[in-house]
Amino acid sequence: MNLLRLDHLALAAETLDAGRTHVEEALGVDLATCGEHPQMGTHNHLLSLGPEIYFEAIAINPDAEAPNRPRWFNLDSFRGPPRLTNWILATDDLDAALAALPDGFGRPISLQRGDFRWSMAVPDDGILPWGGWGPALIQWHGDLHPAPLLPDQGIRLGGIVLHHPQAAEMAETLAPLLPRDTVLFQEAETPSISASFDTPQGRRVLT
Repeated sequence: MNLLRLDHLALAAETLDAGRTHVEEALGVDLATCGEHPQMGTHNHLLSLGPEIYFEAIAINPDAEAPNRPRWFNLDSFRGPPRLTNWILATDDLDAALAALPDGFGRPISLQRGDFRWSMAVPDDGILPWGGWGPALIQWHGDLHPAPLLPDQGIRLGGIVLHHPQAAEMAETLAPLLPRDTVLFQEAETPSISASFDTPQGRRVLT
């Protein structure tokens, strides 16, 4: 049994409007209503990728009170155009998942938005392993999950490629805990994430 599975992808932006516009133009879709994370001072828009996974555009919320800790996904240091920055893996046992991985993936934080309840491991400095390109870990509590409740616009994830100088090390650490072909780890001088999507308009790629 795999300890981890893909939950969602995240695209960071300096402003949420910029992130939403980037995704909508690239994929030819409308993102769902804005949500907020008061504990992290961020807000997001979501997109269904089917009944079990989803896509998130996320940014610092300028109207929210700043948290007394670094924000998740290292958003405090994000600069530049909107781009894919994070992949988030779900587990049914966050403590066991953290124990199975090297140090640096963070400590569980309990969160709630409306009827959604979840725990997420967040590093104290906000930076995930491998320079921020390692996956974030999440555990949902209860039966509610965002994916099946989002409008289904016929968008499906085709694949994820993680480009990184330490791709081999990342694959050796993470692949045994994941379903086969969740992510393709590819050696590259400059870290990045690219994802392909099957849309009603054909195959589209986001980076």
